Amino acid sequence: MEVLEQVYGEKHKKHAMIAARALLEHWETRTIAHADSEEEGLYKRKLEENPDISHTLSMLKRDHDLLRILVSDIKEELDKQGVNDDVIDRFKAIYVLVQIHNRDEESYLLDGH
Repeated sequence: MEVLEQVYGEKHKKHAMIAARALLEHWETRTIAHADSEEEGLYKRKLEENPDISHTLSMLKRDHDLLRILVSDIKEELDKQGVNDDVIDRFKAIYVLVQIHNRDEESYLLDGH
C-alpha cells in the first residue's frame, strides 16, 4: 500500500497502475480465497459445534462480502479511470476492514467461543 501511495503521490501513473494491480491480485488470490475457504470450512464447522454463533458468522460473512464489493469496485475503477483517490480510499477501506474482521474472528472463533 505504501508503494502505491508513494508512486501515486509522485504522479507516476504507470507505476501506480502496476502497484495497484499487484495489490489487487494479493487481495483476490490471498484474502478473498482465504475468506472463501473459511466460509466453506471453519464457519460451517463452528456452526455445527455451536448453533448459537449463527449471528456472529453472518457478521463475519458480511465482512467477506464487503471485501468482495470493494475489490470489484477497485477493478472497475482501475479499468475506467486508472489509479485515483477513490481507488486509494478503497484500498485503505479494505485494510481497515480486514483488521477489524481478523480481530473479531480471533475473539469470537478462536478464543474458546
